Amino acid sequence: MRDQVDDILDQWRRERPDLDPSPMGVIGRLSRVTALISKELEANFARHGLTRPDFDVLATLRRSGPPFTLTVGRLQATMMISSGTTTHRVDRLEQQGFVIRTPDPADRRGVLVQLTPAGRTLVDEAVPTHVALEHALLADLPPDRRDALADLLRELLVSVSRARNLVR
Repeated sequence: MRDQVDDILDQWRRERPDLDPSPMGVIGRLSRVTALISKELEANFARHGLTRPDFDVLATLRRSGPPFTLTVGRLQATMMISSGTTTHRVDRLEQQGFVIRTPDPADRRGVLVQLTPAGRTLVDEAVPTHVALEHALLADLPPDRRDALADLLRELLVSVSRARNLVR
């Protein structure tokens, strides 16, 4: 089985035999798969009136368990986004009535973000369709291959994360 990335690799090997383009096979495929999957996920979120960032905030709060409340810092760290991005996302969801902000009783300077009943209802409607879509996207991979892929991607994520911290 060949794909477009194989053609690209062949071209680089022909044009620059002095280089090993094999990493392009991994990165190129990851990029292409990410783009295809993102398109499908965005369409699913839109059916619920959400964007991917909206879903990320609501899902993060929902999976935190009752009372579905996190500090802004914890929310930011869990989603691996900047404070400005967190503020923008929370502002948007607060205006829509899906989250509320309250002072953090444990930290006078802190703020808690809590899922409202409307936010919980919305995310509880969106999560099953999200999970079903992810199952559909991976349906052609047998379970053992899916597990192996998840293991390899975990290794890659850890490796890239470590390398990124060392390079800074």
